[in-house]
Amino acid sequence: MKKEKSSVFILFLIVLIITSEIISIIILNKKILDLENKLENENRKLETRINEKIDTNNIELQNKIKELSENLANTKSNVEKEISTIKAKTSNDFSVIIDKSIKSIVNIRTDVAQGTGFIISPDGYIVTNAHVLSGAREAEAITSDYEIKELSLIGYNLTLDLALLKISGNHDYLELENSDNVRVGEKVIAIGNPLGLSFSVSEGIVSGIHRLGMNGIPAYIQTDASLNPGNSGGPLINTNGKVIGINNFKARAENIGFALESNYIKEGIKQIINEKKLNITI
Repeated sequence: MKKEKSSVFILFLIVLIITSEIISIIILNKKILDLENKLENENRKLETRINEKIDTNNIELQNKIKELSENLANTKSNVEKEISTIKAKTSNDFSVIIDKSIKSIVNIRTDVAQGTGFIISPDGYIVTNAHVLSGAREAEAITSDYEIKELSLIGYNLTLDLALLKISGNHDYLELENSDNVRVGEKVIAIGNPLGLSFSVSEGIVSGIHRLGMNGIPAYIQTDASLNPGNSGGPLINTNGKVIGINNFKARAENIGFALESNYIKEGIKQIINEKKLNITI
């Protein structure tokens, strides 16, 4: 009897030990699984952080590349402008400036007269003299590549003899210089359509500034560049390729022409823009 009890007890111990081992193995396996899951989660988090960092670095790199490209483009543009200016100032050759400017100038033809205008914005706004359109019932613009464009009249400033027009399409345009920087003696060119001769160029110098006009305003540049009928409304351009005035009238004496200073052009056009509530900047 005692032997049987002893055997049962031993068997019980064996079962208990085995059960304990099995439970230990199960617990250990669970811990291992938990650790593996935790490790996998940490790996995923690390991978996510690495990818985010890579993406951030890529974005920063792309932004820097874009910024450098824009800076290079601006630098190239500025260098080209400087080269054009240096060429114009160190020689009598305005050909580089003329080639660039001519694309922004139009021949304005009406049923009673003709004149000149120049584009001041990429979307085709044009400035000319108001008297170029006086008495006209029809008007059209002819571009430098001889394309005929329908003209829309936006508004007038009769005091300054200015008109703002518009043609359709995208265009090269001329920038208006600060006319306070204009100096007597600097070289200029006038581009227009004198006597019906399309896109003719004459060269001269600034002979005087702040001359009194027929409107009683000291707002005119005097120049010896040849101005004739058809030049009206065309630009007077400096060696930087910018507009310092709009050719307006000439005296009876030879080689005395007058152009409305560019700051007054800005003032007059801005008045029209504000009246018509247009969304353009000059």
